[in-house]
Amino acid sequence: MVGGNINLKKRFRFGEFIAEKIIKGVSFISFAVIVLIFIFVFREAAPIFSPTKQTSTTNTELVQETYGEESSAASETVTEQKNKSVESSGSEGDATAKNLLGNEWQPVSENPKYGLLPLIVGSFKVTFIAVLIGAPIAILAALYTSFFAPRKLREFLKPAIEFLSGFPSVVIGFFALVTLASLFQNLFGYQYRLNAFVGGIALSLAAIPIIYSVTEDALSAVPKFMTEASLALGATKWQTALFVVLPAATPGVFAALLLGVGRAFGETMIVLMATGNAALMSIDFFEPIRTMSATIGAEMAEVVFGDTHYNVLFFIGSILFVFTFILNAVAEFYVRNKLQKKFQGTA
Repeated sequence: MVGGNINLKKRFRFGEFIAEKIIKGVSFISFAVIVLIFIFVFREAAPIFSPTKQTSTTNTELVQETYGEESSAASETVTEQKNKSVESSGSEGDATAKNLLGNEWQPVSENPKYGLLPLIVGSFKVTFIAVLIGAPIAILAALYTSFFAPRKLREFLKPAIEFLSGFPSVVIGFFALVTLASLFQNLFGYQYRLNAFVGGIALSLAAIPIIYSVTEDALSAVPKFMTEASLALGATKWQTALFVVLPAATPGVFAALLLGVGRAFGETMIVLMATGNAALMSIDFFEPIRTMSATIGAEMAEVVFGDTHYNVLFFIGSILFVFTFILNAVAEFYVRNKLQKKFQGTA
């Protein structure tokens, strides 16, 4: 090379060094926190797989306190209490596989039943309704924003809809509880005011911004030459949007749907307020339901620490955790990579 030696050695900059270490530290802490949450949830759920016989009361607890001379009546009471099985807030019962796969969720009763099927069915029902209603709206809105909307309107629409994703869930729950429930009951005339249908519509309001945002990004990533080639061949804008742009962005749209499903499946406050909270084993969309997340939210504060009911609630949390983690992982690592490879021509 002409012109003397060029010093290619990287200069040490203290500010960049500190920023790099801070970013690495924050990333490591975030990853470690997620792993620790995983460990904590599964550790609390683990005892139901190795149940140990527990007694809910002891003889010491059964002795009634007397002040002064012990009366014969008190002795008889103590004897009766010793002879019968005393159970506080319902016996703990055993979370056997048969019990967990049952159709009844009655954790506080003489014979506790921890059947998870009504909760799982309720979660899938309300999620199905939310995605069925929310996905078409979000995808069409994203298609309009990226393909048809004027530039100034697009600059307003996208941040405005994404802003809705930060809306507090409790506000959407109140809106569904007070307004939507009465409106749809008067409109359709069904029996139960709060049910899976109302909860699903309310959940769709929470899922739409996520599906919209990811879908719009995927549509915007479609190379312009595909659009221009379609228009040059005589296709209309709608034909180009529906049969060229949208199919090309299918992996991204699929990722958006998965994220929307994960958002709806794990939502707590909206379903707690809008679905009626009855653990019914039914496929009727107009009957009350109870979801897994709502069960945890409603009962966790009332259980005895360490008992079977407590462990089963953590087991439900583990199922939710695994389900949403798998959905997000598939959407982020598999589908999005497939989208990038497709547009880079390496797929």
